[in-house]
Order: sequence, then C-alpha cells, then structure tokens
Amino acid sequence: MHNQEIHIPAIEKASVRLFIKREDRIHPFVSGNKFRKLKYNLLEAQKLEQDTLLTFGGAFSNHIAATAYAGFEKGLKTIGVIRGEELESSVSKNPTLLFAREHGMEFKFISRTDYRKKDTSAYINILKEEFGTFYLIPEGGTNTLAVKGCEEILTQDDARFDYICTAVGTGGTISGLINCSQLRQQVLGFPALKGDFLKSEIHKFAHKDNWKLITDYHFGGYAKINRDLIDFINLFKEQTDISLDPVYTGKMMFGIVDLIQKGYFDENTSILAVHTGGLQGIAGMNQYLKQKNLPLIK
Repeated sequence: MHNQEIHIPAIEKASVRLFIKREDRIHPFVSGNKFRKLKYNLLEAQKLEQDTLLTFGGAFSNHIAATAYAGFEKGLKTIGVIRGEELESSVSKNPTLLFAREHGMEFKFISRTDYRKKDTSAYINILKEEFGTFYLIPEGGTNTLAVKGCEEILTQDDARFDYICTAVGTGGTISGLINCSQLRQQVLGFPALKGDFLKSEIHKFAHKDNWKLITDYHFGGYAKINRDLIDFINLFKEQTDISLDPVYTGKMMFGIVDLIQKGYFDENTSILAVHTGGLQGIAGMNQYLKQKNLPLIK
C-alpha cells in the first residue's frame, strides 16, 4: 500500500515529515489490519477443512464486519458471538451487524457476564455443543497467525522512516509491526482503550524492545469520543481527503499531530503512520453522536 505525505497547517512549521500508509485501501470491505489478520487464519481454516469461522465482537466491531465478508468471499459459514443481548432486537438499525448478517453471518447474542468467559475452554465447549466444530478466531482477530499477517505491512521502502505509528486495540497489529521493523526504528502504539494490560499481550508476540505505548490519547476509553476529536477528524478529512475512524486511527493521528506540535520528535525526523482501516464504524458512531447532539463525522 502506498504512503501518502501529510501536509496540514497544524504541523507545517515543524521540521518533521509525516506520511500515512494507506492500508485502508487494501480491500473494499476487509480493510487494513483486518485483511492482514485474517489472511493466514483463513488459509489455516481451509487447510484444516473447517467450513465455519466463529469469532467475537461488540456492536460496531470492525472485526465482525470483516470476518463476515471474508467468510462470504471464501464460501465459509461465519458465526459472530456478540456482546450485549439487547442488540438482538436492533440488528436492522445497526450498520455493522446488518452488513455482517447480509453477508451470511449467524449471530449469538450473549450477556456481558458470559462475554467475559469467552476465552475459557469451558465456554468454547458450550459453543461447540451448540454449533458443532468451527475454526476459532479470537476477539479483534489477534493470534499468532494474525501477527504473521501484520508482519507484512511494512515494505523494504519503509526502512527509511524513524518512527512507525499505529493505533492499538488488542495488540496484534503493533506486534507484527515491531517484528518487521528495523531495530533503529521506534514503533509507537496509540491504545484506544484505557489500562496497562496491553504490554503483556504485546510481549507474547513481539520479539524486540524498540516500541512504546503512548497512553494519553484514548479519550476516556474504547469508543469514547468528544467534540475535540470529532473536529480534528473532520478538519483532517477536509485538509487531506483522508477519512479517519473515531475509535482507532482518529485517536492515533490526533496524538501524532499533538506530539509533533509539542516538539516530541527531533528535527528532520520522518514518521510513518499506519492507517488500519475501520471506516465502516463511522456510520454507527454517527448514530450515537446524533443522539448526543454532537457534530457528525464527515
């Protein structure tokens, strides 16, 4: 995917160069890191002759939408175990779940209490009793095969950058980027969630120490947003013609621009930000913003 240089007034006085890797253009419906994470998992499912994928996600999960479409494209059945029983009655009003259903995904809606058990073998066995055998993909898609896919994001040309930046959800994408980065490069992760649990997740998969989490730009936690972030995303779109999503890439780019303005990066530094896609989530977020009487994301 090509790298696009960003020229915006907010950073033009800084003597750094900022580029964005357009992974959001990798596939029309399985965008960015979801394409990378699913690539080897789909091959493994086919190798094991599994015709059903089962995975987990919330109301506006990029991973749910991407898995549904990838299964549809490959002729595999898909099952989405969805957090929140209350969503069952409103699928037709939820753009993400409606898209997934239209592409063949079967849903099981469960309580938040049960959802917390999703990684236990006891709960997986309950799901096997209900659905038969399936190929299990974890929430957010992160496992060893997903990290392997994310190791293909950086190309030889990207060795020239001093910093590689990415949004962080479950830790799979940043782990792949760390593994394929040059040792002299610094990989910066911008978590979309509050909490420090991510470090241990990343250590499971990443083999180098040239990385750091920047934890000041989660805006209150997963899917939390405020007017400053909305204004930033809309202005960025106006100035660059690049859409950012409010859960991941918007927060990352807000953070990068803020750090540039604060002089975090040395002079003549070159920064590559990875656009991990996730734009399908904007429609659902705009429904929420409308209810809150906040401006919509363009």
